[in-house]
Amino acid sequence: MKIAILQPNYLPWKGVFDMINLVDVFVFLDDVQYTKHDWRNRNKIKTSNGTQWLTVPLKSNSIKQKIFEVEVSDKVNWSKKHYYSFLANYAKANYFKKYEFLIEDFYIKNQWKKLNELNIYTTKKISEILKINTEFIRSSELNISTQDKNQRLIDIIKYLNGKIYVSGPAAKNYIDIEKFKQNNIDIYFMNYNYPEYPQLYGKFIHEVTVLDVIFNCGENSLKYIFQNRI
Repeated sequence: MKIAILQPNYLPWKGVFDMINLVDVFVFLDDVQYTKHDWRNRNKIKTSNGTQWLTVPLKSNSIKQKIFEVEVSDKVNWSKKHYYSFLANYAKANYFKKYEFLIEDFYIKNQWKKLNELNIYTTKKISEILKINTEFIRSSELNISTQDKNQRLIDIIKYLNGKIYVSGPAAKNYIDIEKFKQNNIDIYFMNYNYPEYPQLYGKFIHEVTVLDVIFNCGENSLKYIFQNRI
């Protein structure tokens, strides 16, 4: 049983979906402290002037809350702005018309009160488009209250009968590999080495939302995203 554990992020980049596809169970780590200036409420799209941030505005007390508690601000019509940003910058992409229903679903048909619900819903919908069959679970449903970062991950993995923990490479800076070994858990670190694909607006940029791949490559997106194997 392969497990990945990651905070719910806003329209994540392709590496997250490569990770999701690689595991049997993907855990949204949503009962930890919300962090500002991170990927929880923002991501990038590509434009003719380079990359552009799309940021979901939040209520002012978010920094004191756990991720699943964070509320989206109702003072700004951000969803309309994000919708038209995609429309303006991806209308000429080869597969935009085919997958335009995604942004209509995310921004027109739905309204969001909680950031967590937005991030989880959109991640699941995009996973469906990419034909990913992974099971999704929220850590807030597991009632695991361990405070130590490494032990918390281990407890979640053991609760789910996991044997392999799949992690992003940045986690090498804090993961106690020996502690995982003592609990009979192997670790696989993702290799974020992705091929370029046909992309609008000049010089290729990897660090954008996965929707960039989908709008440009359509059903061919899988071969540009799923690069890791265990």
